[in-house]
Amino acid sequence: MLKSSQFGKDFLWGVAIAAQQNEGAYNIDGRGLSIWDAFSRRQGKIKGGHKPYDACDFYYRYKDDLLLTKALGFNVFRFSIAWSRILPDGTGKVNKEGINFYNKVIDECLKLGLKPFVTLYHWDLPYALEKEGGWTSHRMTRWFTRYATVCAEAFGDRVKDWIILNEPMGFTSLGYMLGKHAPGKTGMSNFLPAIHNAVLCQADGGRVIRDLVPKAYIGTTFSCSEVIPHTDRDLDVQAAKRMDILLNRLFIEPALGRGYPKDDFKFLEKLEIYTKAWKFTDRMRFNFDFIGLQNYFPVTIRHNSIMPIIQASEVKAATRKVPHTAMGWEINGESFYRIIKKFWHYGSVKEIIISENGACFKDEVVDGVVNDTARIAYFEEYLKAMHKAKHEGVNIKGYMAWTLMDNFEWSEGYKARFGLIHVDFETQLRTIKNSGYWFRDFLQK
Repeated sequence: MLKSSQFGKDFLWGVAIAAQQNEGAYNIDGRGLSIWDAFSRRQGKIKGGHKPYDACDFYYRYKDDLLLTKALGFNVFRFSIAWSRILPDGTGKVNKEGINFYNKVIDECLKLGLKPFVTLYHWDLPYALEKEGGWTSHRMTRWFTRYATVCAEAFGDRVKDWIILNEPMGFTSLGYMLGKHAPGKTGMSNFLPAIHNAVLCQADGGRVIRDLVPKAYIGTTFSCSEVIPHTDRDLDVQAAKRMDILLNRLFIEPALGRGYPKDDFKFLEKLEIYTKAWKFTDRMRFNFDFIGLQNYFPVTIRHNSIMPIIQASEVKAATRKVPHTAMGWEINGESFYRIIKKFWHYGSVKEIIISENGACFKDEVVDGVVNDTARIAYFEEYLKAMHKAKHEGVNIKGYMAWTLMDNFEWSEGYKARFGLIHVDFETQLRTIKNSGYWFRDFLQK
């Protein structure tokens, strides 16, 4: 039986939440609109017509939720700052009420012995900036630097652990290429500049924190999935390689000083030409203290000539009849182990934190109990895989479960439940799931 003590006494065990998904209070105390507030008003964009306006009411219930985090045995609380709560117009005047709120959250964390781990950007761009082009705008880096500076100056005396961006491939591809997430833009003319601006911002943001926060521990997070060819046919193998470049290499390699991986995927030469990226190779680099990996599942890829550019498509887990979550994501601990090793093999990654990992299942409260045995089995499998990688020499410093409680799960609305704590969104009643109790017991060993 795996024990938390096997990871070492200084290992960071945490839970992660995000402002847009948890806070609610979307128009309270001077907060400006975010792109998700606006996007959710568009018919058919969010399942069930759900909106993030109330979410989990964390804005008013943060003390109780932090107490729950502590009661479950975690020593780290990862949360994000809502840009539009700090700067309602994205830039310009600072909202003191927003600063005050996060000061209270940070102080409460410290009071409880929880390490506050702050994410600067978790997908909730101020709508005011989106109207000016958002992540496609050449002014994005200036806006982001201003925002990062405000946060560093306001919170850096107490917050030493910082994540610059959350999953840049996620918000650029889903929000600016496929249109499935906010702000709902599509096409290469949006995707390419969004990629480049995110790459620059992850490095610029790191430099701001380094300059302004003494003894800062700085990272950024990448979504990652092992990419497996469906067959050993060359067409499938090459399709998987192209997908791997987009899902796993596109954002980390510039940060490591390697530039974009265009030599292995000629299409990315367009990114170089479109953004004149060769002028920015040094600026795209930042010496991060750690890299946050966010892994949930592998993807199996086959060649598909109908798909433009990438010429690849996913073969769903249900089709292949392998274990999967309620969202159809494959459950595969060995794949988790391999993707950790893949990123470690870059050689210039100093430390790794698993900054998100978890699973969605169809949870129900029955007689006051949520018996989510499938989620417990998932965590057991994935933590064993992580321990295997650590035991083999990968410098893994921490693990953060996604997520503390059920929340607004982006375009899935409130139906997709990932939490260790069940939330009744009608009453805001919290019920600790059996997986939460499992973690409590695990962290005591």
